[in-house]
Amino acid sequence: MKLIIGSDHGAVDLKEEVKRVLKEEFAEVEVEDVGTFGTESVDYPDIAEKVCTPVANGEADRGIVLCGTGIGISIAANKIKGIRAALCHETYTAKMSREHNNANVLAMGGRTTGFEIADEIVRTWMKTEFAGGRHERRVNKIMALEAK
Repeated sequence: MKLIIGSDHGAVDLKEEVKRVLKEEFAEVEVEDVGTFGTESVDYPDIAEKVCTPVANGEADRGIVLCGTGIGISIAANKIKGIRAALCHETYTAKMSREHNNANVLAMGGRTTGFEIADEIVRTWMKTEFAGGRHERRVNKIMALEAK
């Protein structure tokens, strides 16, 4: 599996923590960091595009996007055709985003989510598979909205 990760300046520290968890617990996952790498201000839509375009094109399997609250970058991510980004604040929504919605991008906030809960969210999100079944129909309907 290949995963792309990126953050704006408001979540650089959280991005580094998430990368640590991915390396320790999901060593088989190839992780590509597309930035940013410092605290100088950058625009989160640019980071969302860098993460989500390869996911949407099939060049990567999943993505993780981070900004100060996770709100702006999740909105930007969901503007890219083929992306189902879920802003998660705890493990239940992380699990449901994968199991029911087949989310291919996880969003979190560097100023709103502590390292400990972020670690649990990432572990849950990475380990949860899409349930399919009745959820497949609903995800297909979500994706059909892009064509309208």
